[in-house]
Amino acid sequence: MDWKIEVVTIPVSDIDRAKAYYVAKLGFVADLDVPLGADGRLVQLTPPGSGCSIHLNSAITSMTPGTLDGLVIVVDDIDRAKADLDARNVEASPVQHMDNGEWVEGKGGTWNSFVLFRDPDGNSWALQERPAAEA
Repeated sequence: MDWKIEVVTIPVSDIDRAKAYYVAKLGFVADLDVPLGADGRLVQLTPPGSGCSIHLNSAITSMTPGTLDGLVIVVDDIDRAKADLDARNVEASPVQHMDNGEWVEGKGGTWNSFVLFRDPDGNSWALQERPAAEA
């Protein structure tokens, strides 16, 4: 039996602002935008090529906006992904890697190249390069 993560809830303060950021800035696909009762709303967005989506919602989470820390998106080419973020005017770190517990600028070894960024609420994300042989 497979166990697959399909959706991750992202705590945000303003669904419209977050949706605009994830769609326009990051290129996520808007799959769903529906009301949840009188005061709620659910927006589902999917990164290009991903089997896992994110939910932005105003009714079914008790998480404080901006508290999600370290959600990882795996990419085949970290330099190309960083260039794409730059072209979309996303504020992001340079390509970096961990060396003896410290962030060092530049690519690292296998599975050790990252670009870090935050959404408008402060939720933190990381892009991580997957080795080409494992793509």
